[in-house]
Amino acid sequence: MNAEYQVHSVEETWELARQFAAELSPGAVVALEGDLGAGKTTFTQGFAAALGAQRAVTSPTFCLVVEHPTPKFLLVHMDLYRLHGPDDVLDLGWEDYLARGAVLFVEWPDRAGDLMPPDAWHVELSLGADEDARLIRFRRGT
Repeated sequence: MNAEYQVHSVEETWELARQFAAELSPGAVVALEGDLGAGKTTFTQGFAAALGAQRAVTSPTFCLVVEHPTPKFLLVHMDLYRLHGPDDVLDLGWEDYLARGAVLFVEWPDRAGDLMPPDAWHVELSLGADEDARLIRFRRGT
């Protein structure tokens, strides 16, 4: 799914996330990249809903990690913005989550440094021409 898409609504973002959900298997890591307000949490909401998560998805900014059990796998939404580096990320249970086959959605992935696997998915979200428009780019690998 290495591609670029223009979406014009939350619903279109969720539909793209639903399609992406079909691509992932347990143990995947997804680097969510984009400025504040670019739609990282909105994309995660659509992904979680597509997998049948029961808990509402909100930004994990203040709690750093939020688990969303789904029938397919555990979705772990992480916000690393306030962390200082890989050692702090390890303290969140990074290795344990991966060993359990969780799928990690990671906001501010640069804080994870070398912990980000070379085959991680990168989903870059940026603001579009109008208020609801977003450009969403998918690529796999470094």
